[in-house]
Amino acid sequence: MHFIGVGGSGMSAVARLVAARGIAVTGTDQRESAYFLALRDAGMDVRIGHDAAIVDGADAVVISTAVRATNPELVRAQELGIPVLHRSEALVYALENDRLIAVAGSHGKTTTSAMVAHVLHASGIDASFAVGARVFGVEGAVAGGYAGSAGIGVVEADESDGSFLRYHPEVGILLNIEPDHLDHYGDVDALEKAFLEFALECPVLVACVEDATVARIAEEARRAGVRVITYGTSEADVIVTPTDLSVPSEMGPFRSSKGLGERNGSTSLALEVPIPGAHQRLNAAAAWAAAVAMGADPADAARAFTTFAGTGRRYQLRGEESGVRVVDDYAHHPTEVAAVLAAARAAGQEHLVVLFQPALFTRTQLHAQNFADALSVENADVVIAGVHGDREDPIPGVTSDSILELMHVPAGSTAQVVEDLEQAAAVAAALARPGSQVMTVGSGTVTLAADWILAALRGGDDG
Repeated sequence: MHFIGVGGSGMSAVARLVAARGIAVTGTDQRESAYFLALRDAGMDVRIGHDAAIVDGADAVVISTAVRATNPELVRAQELGIPVLHRSEALVYALENDRLIAVAGSHGKTTTSAMVAHVLHASGIDASFAVGARVFGVEGAVAGGYAGSAGIGVVEADESDGSFLRYHPEVGILLNIEPDHLDHYGDVDALEKAFLEFALECPVLVACVEDATVARIAEEARRAGVRVITYGTSEADVIVTPTDLSVPSEMGPFRSSKGLGERNGSTSLALEVPIPGAHQRLNAAAAWAAAVAMGADPADAARAFTTFAGTGRRYQLRGEESGVRVVDDYAHHPTEVAAVLAAARAAGQEHLVVLFQPALFTRTQLHAQNFADALSVENADVVIAGVHGDREDPIPGVTSDSILELMHVPAGSTAQVVEDLEQAAAVAAALARPGSQVMTVGSGTVTLAADWILAALRGGDDG
């Protein structure tokens, strides 16, 4: 199988799992990334630059939605009649004999998927996984992919293009639902209908009752015969508090459970989550419930979180120089941006320098006001880089200024647009002072700026 765009977080994980099945894997990308280098270090034939000739002889070509129709390798594959698979189809092939846990939702999929994988491994279950970021602490993991021996797989189920409906998991997690990817779905009703279809495909659904839309879908799924395990801060099967989990005494692998229905007694399990943010405790509750439903011991699963090391680009400390911490995060939706900034405050960071790069013109157009609200925080200097269009062409009138113009900057804070990312990084570094935390935020190339900022703080010229 040949992977176009193999250096992406999701594609690299799938490539790893396909290779583990004994299939020869080749891949190309436009630039090196940490995921690309991890695959190269693992001995895979991955190359920089697209070349139509490389697909000659391939049995299948794998693409993601980000691959444009004009890509020369894709065009060549179509000319030769080589089957073209979406990455989700390749992942289904790689894990076709595994019992799957699929993690879906608008936010938190990567961290929660990594939590599930970690909990299973810490509970003695050697599960495979495909996660859209590096999972720290699992021996043998390459980028976000790992091929285990337990016959269980954990997948991050991406709703952006509807491909999450291909997995047919045994246990599904539904974290939250917000308007996003409407360029694919057209409207919110179609988006919610897709999530309902996902829920109905799951024999067991772990659902967050803190989200009204998820709660409604979970109730529809329950009426249709799905075993639903709810979680939240109150009035749920699994209740998460600032210190522990309150869980039904009969909670166990769903194959032998009679269902949770009435709560006839509960057990309290200590829950220590080493990454900041109230939303991460909810994610941990979801991961715990899914792992236990798949067979993990409840107490072992709860203890496992104390050693959870997180994932790449999820509140990841990239370094510290001159008394300034530099943290990188993938947040790219307004709710995620607000949550990660709140997590920084909860962790005791008083002065923030936020370098935010909007991703996609359609998302920027739809959520400009919400981004503006999320970034209008106290004691912060905000630098907004130019929109990272990725797979999209620009939309006239939609720029980073669309966000800045709607911001209500509190007294003592500042906000500005610096279109060029390298210049934006230099400005962010100059705004930092001892005790500051600089945060590079977004799903695009802004992650590169973390190293540039660290170099500037050292007084070097790495960028």
